[in-house]
Amino acid sequence: MYEWILLLAIAVVAAIGIVWYNVQRSHSRKAVYQPKRSSLPNSLSIVIPVYNERETLSEILKRVEEAPTLGLEREIILVDDGSTDGTRDLLETLRDRYRVILHERNRGKGAALRTGFQNATADLVIVQDADLEYDPMDYPRLLRPFLESQADVVYGSRFVGGESHRVCFFWHTVANKSLTLLSNMFTNLNLTDMEVCYKVFRREIIQQISLKEERFGFEPEVTAKIAKIRGLRIYEVGIAYHGRTYEEGKKIGLRDALRAVWCILKYH
Repeated sequence: MYEWILLLAIAVVAAIGIVWYNVQRSHSRKAVYQPKRSSLPNSLSIVIPVYNERETLSEILKRVEEAPTLGLEREIILVDDGSTDGTRDLLETLRDRYRVILHERNRGKGAALRTGFQNATADLVIVQDADLEYDPMDYPRLLRPFLESQADVVYGSRFVGGESHRVCFFWHTVANKSLTLLSNMFTNLNLTDMEVCYKVFRREIIQQISLKEERFGFEPEVTAKIAKIRGLRIYEVGIAYHGRTYEEGKKIGLRDALRAVWCILKYH
């Protein structure tokens, strides 16, 4: 029932979006700034937002440390967003190995990422979830376009390439692809997976973008805002995906999908 309501809402907004986009396309594109490309990156900040992930945190940190970064030095930034399951106690024991930042209360993934981005010091910044859905062994394919002087931003994609994917929720896939299509209508990008976790940015780019969304609205918001930067080179590469069920701790839901539609409209 809820899935059909979501699809109907997306269809209606998409129709409005097509008309709006055609009206707006004649307007000049907003130029935020011109990114610097003076040298190849030497380092990578891995920003991990954490909320009630005690069961998976140690494993994802092990995988992140073992993942190849093509010679880039790495710093790992953990931002706890008000966990209540003992995650914060575990993080306190890790302060000597990682940068640990604690939010006093739960604010959302977008807020945690903002904090992580503001504290990043490396040349590149990548988003890494703590729930084991995304495999850090994909780092080389995400980083290679930067090391070949081709990209300023790289998105992963769960819908292209030949990597392994867990078979899970059909309607989630439909919703993700529909939201990506709607986003593309407004940004004029040809992404296949706007909602993906794995996004890599040159640090000077992400730190100069003013982000507002507290929860999962971060994905359409940051996509809309990078699309407005003239001359920005955006790449997309296929990645593996090991989705979770709600029983296993998945958090995103219908409310977040509807918010994503609103964010696509708002930040256009």
